Amino acid sequence: MRRASCKRLGAVKLEPDCKKKARHMTWSIVAHDPATGAFAVAVTTCNIAVGATCPFLKSGVGAVSTQSMSNRYLGPAVLQGLERGLTPAKAIEAALVGDEGKGLRQIHAVDCHGRNAAWTGENCVEWCGHLSGDGFSVAGNMLAGGAVVQASFDSFRANAGLALPERLITALDAGQAAGGDKRGRQSAALVLTTTEDFPDINLRVDDHTAPLTELRRLLGLWRIQAEPGLASRPSKANPSGEIDLDVIEAAWITRGLDLRLRRP
Repeated sequence: MRRASCKRLGAVKLEPDCKKKARHMTWSIVAHDPATGAFAVAVTTCNIAVGATCPFLKSGVGAVSTQSMSNRYLGPAVLQGLERGLTPAKAIEAALVGDEGKGLRQIHAVDCHGRNAAWTGENCVEWCGHLSGDGFSVAGNMLAGGAVVQASFDSFRANAGLALPERLITALDAGQAAGGDKRGRQSAALVLTTTEDFPDINLRVDDHTAPLTELRRLLGLWRIQAEPGLASRPSKANPSGEIDLDVIEAAWITRGLDLRLRRP
């Protein structure tokens, strides 16, 4: 286990209302599940729509979260580096070379080998830092304290028996219970990918008084409404997906839906 924290840069005056403050001060988890090949990012913050700017994933390659004063170009750049065979540490280093604001950035990544690395810039708002585990990483800034990252880290490591999406939300819940974002709560996101060029799960809570509670509710709906149909969707292995009209209608009937497809 490796731990890093930024140097104190002096007192920071904070507005009590997180909606008035700077961008994407947050904490997140990037993870790889070798059993399923899944990559995932779970993230929460006291700002609007964190899922629009922090998580970046590519099936078979890796997962990245770019946060603090987010530079969205860093996520794809790190994934490109991983795809070329760079380690996460080298991929992050290469992505930051051209960023004159790298002191403001926080970024961490995991690759298909479970290797991970993180960067916490010297100008990130305290508390800031990261912890690296086996196949996962937790990083955060503008937090109530180091206990936030530690609690999320400990929870994720201790709950290996949970399915990855629930494991991630449970870990963020633990961090929230330890103090969370020092400004409060507003948004959260969970993105997970396995074999396709698009996510299996892409859930966002853009503005909510209890974003992690809402994220868990949405995951429950995903389990009921979306997960059963994953195997029938178009995919690399089956480009057209399920096209048998009777099979499609039978699935609807099983769900209690009185729907019929048009037939010539």
